[in-house]
Amino acid sequence: MKKIFYTLFVFVFLVSSCKITQKANDGKKGKDGVTFSKSKKNIQAKEDFFIDSLIVKKHLYTLASDNMEGRKAGTPGIEKAAKYIENEFKRIGLTTFENLDSYRQTFTFTNRRSKKKITSANIIGVLQGRSKKDEYVIISAHYDHLGIREKGEDKIFNGANDDASGVTGVLALAEYFKKVGNERTIVFVAFTAEEMGLIGSTHFGKGIDASKFVAGINLEMIGKIPSFGKNTAWLTGFERSDFGKIVQKNLKGSGYQLFPDPYKNFNLFFRSDNASLARLGVPSHTFSTTAIDKDKDYHKVTDEAETLNMTIITQTIQAVAKGTESIISGKDTPTRVVLEEK
Repeated sequence: MKKIFYTLFVFVFLVSSCKITQKANDGKKGKDGVTFSKSKKNIQAKEDFFIDSLIVKKHLYTLASDNMEGRKAGTPGIEKAAKYIENEFKRIGLTTFENLDSYRQTFTFTNRRSKKKITSANIIGVLQGRSKKDEYVIISAHYDHLGIREKGEDKIFNGANDDASGVTGVLALAEYFKKVGNERTIVFVAFTAEEMGLIGSTHFGKGIDASKFVAGINLEMIGKIPSFGKNTAWLTGFERSDFGKIVQKNLKGSGYQLFPDPYKNFNLFFRSDNASLARLGVPSHTFSTTAIDKDKDYHKVTDEAETLNMTIITQTIQAVAKGTESIISGKDTPTRVVLEEK
């Protein structure tokens, strides 16, 4: 009996004294690292804030592969991407949106340049909230790109940073919130035809009650180190609501920082899908990490997965999860967006 008791005591002592050291922001153990005691509570906390970089890489390399043929709206390439996103939504366990009988919101529009009619689809999945299920937060990115050009040795616009990186974030966040739970309902959307003029998000906006949407989280080009340095991102329309300040508050002490969009001359707030909801009054903003004024791969065939930094993408997704947690939980509600186009 004494032997059994002694063995049990040693086991408990070893388990309770074991520690885990989280890597610092630069990937090394150091002063920025956080040491956790290996208690049940802390193990859960560590898991809650972990985004699997291998899954991130899988999503990115699949969506930006040559097999997707540049994902142009109305082409076989974007259909392959749509099926991949649908299958991931199903694997994660998302439900369909409102009256749709599948993850697809299919519609037909006329291409402004070619004047041809194109049929395409937004891909939408839902995680119903627990205590605030009638209050919606949208997490989005566009999954279309520019397709294939006629001339050149490399003809495919892979669109890795623009915006396979953002869609990767949507998928990773869907899996994350499925595990940790959400008080408000989250609508995950991969928009089509953004490159043709925000067509998919505009169509989506026409069919919703905007008053139910308390926030919009849009991800665009999150695969490169921003001008502010590592462990940073910037937000479009920062001054148009207090959404950004809420995110900054939640990120305090995390080692990750959010800055206002430094590229005012590019009018980026109105050039991504967040604008379609913002025009309806929703505090919808875009997160990005790319120095858009210096990016040599923007809308070029050189925008390929190999040019991106997996650590940057993974850390940014984690920062978005941490930074928006009080909005997802219902503790914070951003002010409605200022509609005037500044």
